[in-house]
Amino acid sequence: MSEETGAESLRTYEEINAKIKRGEAVVLTADEFVAHAAQRGLEAAAKEVDVVTTGTFGAMCSSGAFLNFGHSEPPIRMSRCWLNDVPAYKGLAAVDAYIGATAMSESLGFEYGGGHVIEDLVSGKEITLRAESYGTDCYPRRSIETTVVLEDLNQAILINPRNAYQHYNAATNSTDKILYTYMGTLLPGFGNVTYSGAGQLSPLYKDKGFETIGIGTRIFLGGGIGYVIGEGTQHSPQTQFGTIMVRGDLKKMTPRYLRGATFHRYGTTLYVGVGIPIPILNLRIAESAALADEQIQTNLLDYGIPSRNRPTVKKVSYLDLKSGEIYINDRKTPTSPLSSFKFAREIAETLKHWILERRFSLSRPVELLPRQRESKPLEVRGGQGVLTSATAPASRTTKATDTRRE
Repeated sequence: MSEETGAESLRTYEEINAKIKRGEAVVLTADEFVAHAAQRGLEAAAKEVDVVTTGTFGAMCSSGAFLNFGHSEPPIRMSRCWLNDVPAYKGLAAVDAYIGATAMSESLGFEYGGGHVIEDLVSGKEITLRAESYGTDCYPRRSIETTVVLEDLNQAILINPRNAYQHYNAATNSTDKILYTYMGTLLPGFGNVTYSGAGQLSPLYKDKGFETIGIGTRIFLGGGIGYVIGEGTQHSPQTQFGTIMVRGDLKKMTPRYLRGATFHRYGTTLYVGVGIPIPILNLRIAESAALADEQIQTNLLDYGIPSRNRPTVKKVSYLDLKSGEIYINDRKTPTSPLSSFKFAREIAETLKHWILERRFSLSRPVELLPRQRESKPLEVRGGQGVLTSATAPASRTTKATDTRRE
């Protein structure tokens, strides 16, 4: 009879935290555990290691921050709001706002967006706050312009609806035109391949069965401590496209692990550093944590097809992608990562040292993330906005598969 999900048959959270408190916990990064399991064997490694730390640092477009500005004199009920000329969402109470990573400056466009505002806030820079209102009896002010820094704000909470995809599709372009996408610039005629995700360091791939990650899991987030608050949007664990929703205090983060960025002729985003400690509670978790780059595969999709069902060119492993080149139609094609392996390793190492220094303990989730979720498409009804074959670029591939969007 198989163990239940999250069974603590090798060790418990309490036992791990007691060892952390005594300075006796055995902690390895995911890279180290892959090598250790290969050398010692899976069962021996599982018995010897208490925690495996992970890391990823990549563009996470579904990110942003809730901000509370406090009340001015006289007070204003902000109905529209801008931070450094980037619009923030104001369908909230008087002086609450949400700044999204992909919101773009109304004056600078692609050059500056919500992700840059968040980085600038965490860097301690002054931000120009501008707001408008229709005025009410209790909130008579109709406009305001001032500057704020992070410490002026009552709350600045990073709440990201979708972060840390388990893995992600790689991208190429079969057409005869350069394409500008959220997967970067794709050269014509299968001229290059871009990819994202941290491979064997990937937090959600190291707990593929979602036996340790859930609501309340304490994590590394943006250089500080954060928490998983639930499944992320578009969470599809059965296809290995699991995601998480996370929160953390911006005032305790660092701009090293929160970077505003622009994808040329596509839009703005925020690079986010995420690291999750994986407790080795049972052998299944150890088996997942020991997966190496050559065992983690993804689909290479043709982004030349403007469809949610882009064709698969071929399957590739992260080992292949990390090598710097793969073959497409018997021709070498260069590959380049959109996420940083240097920073992913750094995050995993930092989290490891936090645990060894007794600055970070593990938290048992109050509810594990779901292991099954239907991922529904948006069906366009009424015949509006249909892309015709006359406007679709010609493709050199024919095989179709499901895909995920940023």
